[in-house]
Amino acid sequence: MKRLARLARITAELTALLAVYQVGCEIASWLNWPIPGGVIGLALLLLTFATGLLKPSTLQTGAGLLLAEMLLFFIPPLMSLLDYGTLVRTEGWRIMLVIGFSTLMVMVVTAFTVEMVCRLRDRSEGKA
Repeated sequence: MKRLARLARITAELTALLAVYQVGCEIASWLNWPIPGGVIGLALLLLTFATGLLKPSTLQTGAGLLLAEMLLFFIPPLMSLLDYGTLVRTEGWRIMLVIGFSTLMVMVVTAFTVEMVCRLRDRSEGKA
């Protein structure tokens, strides 16, 4: 019985995360923005967390499952490198530079966002 409840919870959380992603994709398509739907979905999720409509712990199990299996999401792009060996040999350093810079920027923006949210939370709880 406990397993069935856990499976139902994971399914519900993954469905909610997928719905947020899909809403983000629909918004990106509807507004014709060059921003990926996943990024818009993450912004919507952050907004629901920041406004208190949803607590992060509500989606923790499903998100944890996705994070645990994240390596599987990188296998298809890596396999496609086999088809584009010439491109990687000629332009690989530029590609790596863009990947490295964009990864660094994501890390920096994430760090600043977490810091800002923590400070806002502390201020709202009166811990300033």
